[in-house]
Amino acid sequence: MARFLVVPQWQGSPSSRAMALIDGAEAIAGDLPRSACTGIDVPLEAGDTLGTGVLRASALQRVRDGIGAALDEHDDEPVIVVGGDCGVAVPAIGRVAADDLAVVWLDAHADLHEPSSSPSGAFSGMSLRGVLGGGEPTLALPRGAVTPDRVVLAGARILEDEEADFLETSAIRRVPAADFTPDALAEAATATGAARVYVHIDLDVLDPAHMSGVTAPTPFGLEPSQVVAAITALRSALPLAGASVAGFAPSSPAAAVDDMGTILRLIGALAR
Repeated sequence: MARFLVVPQWQGSPSSRAMALIDGAEAIAGDLPRSACTGIDVPLEAGDTLGTGVLRASALQRVRDGIGAALDEHDDEPVIVVGGDCGVAVPAIGRVAADDLAVVWLDAHADLHEPSSSPSGAFSGMSLRGVLGGGEPTLALPRGAVTPDRVVLAGARILEDEEADFLETSAIRRVPAADFTPDALAEAATATGAARVYVHIDLDVLDPAHMSGVTAPTPFGLEPSQVVAAITALRSALPLAGASVAGFAPSSPAAAVDDMGTILRLIGALAR
């Protein structure tokens, strides 16, 4: 049975609706086998920047430590982390990072800011940069734990200037939403030369017609069937080292029910 780590972290989000991420994580957990779930206590308070340039850094650091401790108890099996904002993926990837790991990052946004370039100071927009060892050292992985040539950014369609500039000179592979197919994603992942894959899904990678419960719905996204098929293709090509699903912020309990079928299809593809 797959193991799930439920992390209702909201402090990394720039949205005025950030605390709805708590409701989203709890709604997903409610439809998962209770015996397979471990919950991480997330502080209710916002936390302090601690001079880092990252909003709510003190709370994010506490959650990072909690994720690491929980994952240490499951070092013999892949774990699916349920967020919360995208920052929950950084320590989860760090737990399995090695020179044979590819990271597939499915997101409407690139999440490649550093504190100096971020317009919001929110860590979710810096999370993939943190995976690469950039940004605030207390929240980022050690530089070199995951290198750009082992990363595939897929489905992104909102790039700010600083992120686009970084990508121009980076070895990160891209599969834009307009060119997305399951085979294209699997080929990009295997082209990294990796022997394992970590899959991160921010639910805003999906088109708003299929996923309403996100803080920043972005048109021209992916179809759920495309993403499910892509996960299947990835898992046929490479063993799954771990995964995360983030960004569910339903506007109401009824709205959460409307989106849950799609979310469970994605999780089912990861957990099979």
